[in-house]
Amino acid sequence: MNGNLAVLPSTEQDLLTGLLATSQGSARADALLQHFPSIGHVIAAEAAQLRAFGLTGRDIAAFRLVREIACRMARAEVRRRPVLGNWQALIAYLQAAMAYDQVEQFRILFLDTKNNLIADEVQQRGTVNHTPVYPREVLKRALTLNAAALIAVHNHPSGDPKPSRADIEMTRELKAAAKALEIELHDHVVIGHGTHASFRSLGLL
Repeated sequence: MNGNLAVLPSTEQDLLTGLLATSQGSARADALLQHFPSIGHVIAAEAAQLRAFGLTGRDIAAFRLVREIACRMARAEVRRRPVLGNWQALIAYLQAAMAYDQVEQFRILFLDTKNNLIADEVQQRGTVNHTPVYPREVLKRALTLNAAALIAVHNHPSGDPKPSRADIEMTRELKAAAKALEIELHDHVVIGHGTHASFRSLGLL
């Protein structure tokens, strides 16, 4: 092995320490991981939360940059081929983009007739356990984009992707509205912490 190669960080604390521009990086990384459940939660934390641990604007910008790079790399994989035949890449992207947000967000993937991704848009942001969804607005946007199909996605900040009763009812309403316009709702995916639930796989769609 080449002795000039840099040794890569081996733990979450090492990774965070490497990102923090301070001599107290190790101690602050340890404090962050004591407070947040995982490094994913740290990277996605609000700026005010991070400043409470002594992080600077430069530190927070570094966290945002890491997350954005991860999202863009994962999204590029999704765009390489039709979404339905590239499911693992899609889930990896959604995990990077949504899994550790502290509030719910509802996004739609708009697909063409060959199931290629036309657009990936956040429709609504809500609270820790609810996001208002308006099927009329979703379908209006789908018509504007000339989309043939949709995949609905939202996250559960609790980390548990099990669909709620409200999730199930909203999905039925969205499916009915889409069907009336001859637009296919392929799936509704709920993103948790390293896990997900597919309405189609669960027989709910």
